[in-house]
Amino acid sequence: MEWYLWLIAAIAALIVLFLAVLIGRAIAFKPRREQAYGADEAACDAEKAVRDLREMVRCKTVSDTDESKEENAEFEKFEALLPEMFPSVYAACEYKKLGKRSLLFRWKGKDSAKCRVLMAHYDVVSVEPLLWSKPAFEGVLEDGVLWGRGTLDTKGTLNGVMQAAEQLIREGFVPQNDVYFAFSGNEETNGYGAPTIVEYFKKQGIRPAMVCDEGGAVVEKVFPGVKERCALIGIAEKGLCNIRFSVEGKGGHASSPPAHTAVGILSRACVKAESHPFPYQLSKPALEMFDVLGRRSTFFYRLLFSNLWLFKGLLNAICKKSGGELNALLRTTAAFTQMSGSKGMNVLPPHAEMVANLRLMCGDTIESAEKYLKDTIGDDSVRTEVLYGMNPSPISETEGEEWERMKSAIARTWQGAVVSPYLMLACSDSRHYGEISDHVYRFSAMELSKEERGSIHGNDEKIPVKKIVETVQFYLRLIRSF
Repeated sequence: MEWYLWLIAAIAALIVLFLAVLIGRAIAFKPRREQAYGADEAACDAEKAVRDLREMVRCKTVSDTDESKEENAEFEKFEALLPEMFPSVYAACEYKKLGKRSLLFRWKGKDSAKCRVLMAHYDVVSVEPLLWSKPAFEGVLEDGVLWGRGTLDTKGTLNGVMQAAEQLIREGFVPQNDVYFAFSGNEETNGYGAPTIVEYFKKQGIRPAMVCDEGGAVVEKVFPGVKERCALIGIAEKGLCNIRFSVEGKGGHASSPPAHTAVGILSRACVKAESHPFPYQLSKPALEMFDVLGRRSTFFYRLLFSNLWLFKGLLNAICKKSGGELNALLRTTAAFTQMSGSKGMNVLPPHAEMVANLRLMCGDTIESAEKYLKDTIGDDSVRTEVLYGMNPSPISETEGEEWERMKSAIARTWQGAVVSPYLMLACSDSRHYGEISDHVYRFSAMELSKEERGSIHGNDEKIPVKKIVETVQFYLRLIRSF
């Protein structure tokens, strides 16, 4: 046989071997054996849970960056309801109001060597009344569904925490370790409620063994090829940064414009930034999510996720083209949300500006993101200014006792759901706790449909009664493990 035939045969053999390795890895990429969690009893007073949440919703606790626009009486009304609804909690727990919007309860355990924190916020975002099918602040209960702002974000979880604690205290349960309930009233405005509590913990030398706040939920059809319900626990969250881009013009009459107006220069800068997304990154939360859920996906995605060493470029291309949540999971994003120019339709703008809302990937910083955008735009006439920013949170651990507590409580409440880490794309109060705890978990204790997730900060926010009860049951199971 000629030498070149041997070469062709060798290359063909290598290709076959290479394909065999890829396919073999995909075939072996199967779900790992998980501990079985049997169902256990977690009965609760469903009528009380629904009744109390209705009353919470009726408090119009809308927060605003301008506190003078807030209705303080509504916040006071909410805070006054709590001791009426949960007298046993107030009797058994040490209660402190650390600031105007910082409520902290300490439930002393048998041993104070450790403690755990359950969080929620009781402020809500505003509504457009004409866009709601039911009044947003009347607590309408109809056909087994409770309507109202805050039912999902996050008076629903605050209610779940307090219902579970009230019931367990009445039953005589005492946790092995201290439990804190930490509620803030200005999370929606990135306010001082949670930082005030964290500062108190720091001064007291308290490092929680676990912190549980809002975040992921029990969801369906959020990962390609996975049919099972997925319970997503955020083990980190992206940072946030708002950057203003501005250009100075000469103004004047629009009848004799320059080659490029200030608005035109900004528009070009916007197009450049959008056409050159931030670099792709595989963070620990994303890799762990791909490992857990990728093993349960279709063969194509198992082939992809089991061989990321080869298919990183393909995954990057898919994400860039599709945009949305999967793309946001893998890179810092910049969404241009505001632009302004001249006040007159026939007047050249003497000043034009636009604002981008950035969500910073693990590993990026406010400074590195601003530099990337400056370099990408490449125009010194476009000035940048960071209006507000916070870097990504630390990444929490997904091994050990505290992670298993979360998994167990979830698995016992939502039988058959696949528990997976993920990277939270939005921001929450829990980011402040990364300074004092290595186990900060972001999980909204609800099963949420796509429609329900879309109603958070949107219109017609509501929750079925069944899900109100499940939230209480989750916290009953979680607290019993403390």
